[in-house]
Amino acid sequence: MGSKVRCCQHILRTLEGVVVAFSGGVDSTLLLALAAKTLGSPRVVAAIGLSPSLPEAEHRAARELAEGIGVELVGVETREVENPAYAANPFNRCFHCKHELFTRLKDLADRRGLAAVVAGANADDLGDFRPGLEVGRLLGVRNPLLEAELTKEDVRRASREMGLPTWDKPAMACLASRVPYGRPITAAVLKRIESAEDFLRQRGFRACRLRDHETVVRIEVPAADLPRMLEMREAVVSALVAAGYTYVTLDLQGLRSGSMNEVLRGADRVDN
Repeated sequence: MGSKVRCCQHILRTLEGVVVAFSGGVDSTLLLALAAKTLGSPRVVAAIGLSPSLPEAEHRAARELAEGIGVELVGVETREVENPAYAANPFNRCFHCKHELFTRLKDLADRRGLAAVVAGANADDLGDFRPGLEVGRLLGVRNPLLEAELTKEDVRRASREMGLPTWDKPAMACLASRVPYGRPITAAVLKRIESAEDFLRQRGFRACRLRDHETVVRIEVPAADLPRMLEMREAVVSALVAAGYTYVTLDLQGLRSGSMNEVLRGADRVDN
């Protein structure tokens, strides 16, 4: 283990017992595994937010991961979609989502007698627009990976060394990240995105995003997968039109995590 990982373990050790905000992604899986290794499974609870913004396939995968690590997974129902401040989909949408989640996780930690809620932000997250980090600071949520200065590359390397199956898992943001800022978010919109992305993953596109522009869907896949996507053009168009889109487009820039944030460059933002 590297020095950064040992630093992360030291931070966890000082907390004594934690609720891990768990999504089943590469970051939170490493954090959960380190917490269990450092504190022992009885002092660790994994908690996953259950809402229309979480694909059911990710929920199932998270349960399998937590079971493999030997930690209890608690599903915590969140109702951010019912919050008008979230559903309006402002630039700081994630603030409202994370406030809902972290508030419920802090309640869970209090009920279980655990000292802190920890989340899986890493050092690279400081370079993007992350309103969720601000609400975490306000609510006292700790980010041991970030505090130990682990980058995404560090997280993947450590995950591989620990034999975690997520070490090469593509990034998976919540489904609401597929909707342009300012367009209202509804459970129906999120379900349509989930169904359409499932179609592509079942056909071998492990990393993909469907950006939902109402009647237009913009498909993002890694540049290396663009030729294969074009080979499947007719089947993809047929499936996505059936899902309710009028126009099906392929983004020639390829897959970009957080591409919806590109409209924020140079724009005035208020993080509240």
